[in-house]
Amino acid sequence: MKTNYKKRDDSRVRAKKHLGQHFLKDLNIAQRIVDGLSVHNGYTKVLEIGPGMGVLTQFLINKDAFSTYVIEIDTESVAYLKKHYESLTPRIIEGDFLKFNPADFFSEPFAIIGNFPYNISSQIFFRALQIRDQIPEIVCMLQKEVAQRIASPPGNKDYGILSVLLQAFYDIDYLVSVPPGAFDPPPKVQSGVIRLRRNAVAALDCDEKMFFRVVKTAFNQRRKTLRNALKPVGDLPDHPLLTKRAEQLSVAEFVELTKLAQDLQPQI
Repeated sequence: MKTNYKKRDDSRVRAKKHLGQHFLKDLNIAQRIVDGLSVHNGYTKVLEIGPGMGVLTQFLINKDAFSTYVIEIDTESVAYLKKHYESLTPRIIEGDFLKFNPADFFSEPFAIIGNFPYNISSQIFFRALQIRDQIPEIVCMLQKEVAQRIASPPGNKDYGILSVLLQAFYDIDYLVSVPPGAFDPPPKVQSGVIRLRRNAVAALDCDEKMFFRVVKTAFNQRRKTLRNALKPVGDLPDHPLLTKRAEQLSVAEFVELTKLAQDLQPQI
């Protein structure tokens, strides 16, 4: 039986600028975001980050494939959710995802979904990378240029640090663009929805900390050739990749450069 969803009274929660809140009001977009979850690798739990007034939540809780949890830092939104989604109350986590310890709530892998606050979306991804083996899938909305950057392939001007670090461990699809008018209040930028699904890479064939350092250093001066951009890492031996620029390298090629950098480190 088809469920009829009604728009909540959004006057109940005031959007807070310091939290980067822009509440999605387009129910068609909300449905498309939730439908982006593919239950990759068979997870049975989903964590929604920053549900606000539950525009995604109302679709999530009607999915039979998984149980929905939410994490919300805004106390006003928490009160709203408890009032309008009473059955969800035991699975409402009051707190900050960036300080969240999944072991306190999950003993198995879980997916992440949400309309990410644009001011902390990169931080959310870096935190997700730290616990990537517990997160088989991420479906999220964020600033369009950031979404395009993350999904961008090598050789594209949008390709950057997050592209490489996330593509090392996830297969990424750009799903849909969302105009400012789909939100209240409308943001000053376009938005985009992406899906990240954990790939088969259990571990990189190099030192991970050095890999992160090489990638970040390379893109800090992306207009320079890598021979010059990577000087802070050390005096790397001659290699064909050093004649290229950061945006031209694949994940595998960054791994290759990282191995060169590792060889320069003193052995302990």
